[in-house]
Amino acid sequence: IITEWNEFRALTPDQFLTSMAGTTLVDLRNIYDPSAMRGAGLTYLSIGRD
Repeated sequence: IITEWNEFRALTPDQFLTSMAGTTLVDLRNIYDPSAMRGAGLTYLSIGRD
């Protein structure tokens, strides 16, 4: 994810899981909650935070 648009902010972990071929999400804008994404089963990567 490289944008902060509200359309992307509103996506839920389940929406990612059903629309992506894999389970890795790279959030370059830090707009998602890492624990929520990881808790849903996504491999969540971001810049500048754990």
